[in-house]
Amino acid sequence: MEISEIGEFALIKRLTEEIKIENATTAKGVGDDCAVLQPSAGRQTLVTTDLLLEGIHFDLQYVPLRHLGYKAVIANLSDVYAMNGQPRQIVVALGLSKRFTVEDVEELYAGMRLACEKHHVDIVGGDTTASMTGLTISITAIGDAAPDDVVYRSGARDTDLVCVTGDLGAAYMGLQLLEREKAIYYQQRREAGDKADEIQFQPDFSGREYLLERQLKPEARQDIVEALAKAGIRPTSMIDISDGLSSELMHLCTQSNTGCRIYEERLPLDYQTAVMAEELNMNVITCAMNGGEDYELLFTVPLTENDKVSAIPSVKVIGYMTKPELGKILISRDGAEFELKAQGWKM
Repeated sequence: MEISEIGEFALIKRLTEEIKIENATTAKGVGDDCAVLQPSAGRQTLVTTDLLLEGIHFDLQYVPLRHLGYKAVIANLSDVYAMNGQPRQIVVALGLSKRFTVEDVEELYAGMRLACEKHHVDIVGGDTTASMTGLTISITAIGDAAPDDVVYRSGARDTDLVCVTGDLGAAYMGLQLLEREKAIYYQQRREAGDKADEIQFQPDFSGREYLLERQLKPEARQDIVEALAKAGIRPTSMIDISDGLSSELMHLCTQSNTGCRIYEERLPLDYQTAVMAEELNMNVITCAMNGGEDYELLFTVPLTENDKVSAIPSVKVIGYMTKPELGKILISRDGAEFELKAQGWKM
């Protein structure tokens, strides 16, 4: 069904009519000019937004719409968790070209709702508009935290331990795998010439399922925020890893006015990541440091918390903060020192 057949208002009704409010701070959700939120007494409100553009942030030739919706929400919730907060609501704005049907948008929303239900987050509003350039997704997430619990990027100090959750580089390897199979497909079509439409192409993802999951369906680390609170640990600084470990370390060091020492041998890597990097003739450490989209948490804790933080599953100490004049350094397995460089988004 084309969107024009039912119009914007009917589309919004179809997407939102089954949404159920989960948070007491949501006084009024979808259906009015504004959502109405009632902040909890004694808590601070956290707000973040993320913009995803087709052709820049995702490729619909291999990204299912349901997975895209899920990932778009997770990217925002991860930012709230990185402040040591709890996400409560999101608003969703979509730019839609004519090639998208009502069923396409419902599939995208199904992924968004799945992420929201998993993290007990309410969809409380948004907007839709026509687009001349494909699909645009803009999500704003709203959360809260007690004032004493909020963690900024600027609180790290000399000798603090640098910790990271999960493993690194797998999402980037998943992207490289998808891009490789896409290139093979188009190469086969070119070689087939007039018979290109007859090609039955089956991508080879065997043994690489974890890499695909990390790229297409990442998870925000709510479990780590809860584990830290249970252990009585309040990080001194924290950030989520969306642009790559190196870039995020640079953010923490710059805003905390520190340097750092990170050890290559301590970087957490999954076996599939290492195998895929070797297969593609790529340096796995470069992938781990600069790949991005891991949505793991990078945080610092005082040296005195070493035993407690090391006991938390899925957390690894990878180095420590230093005085700023000592620089931001990666120490290789053979003891060589390399200055960290940010490899984030550039115009």
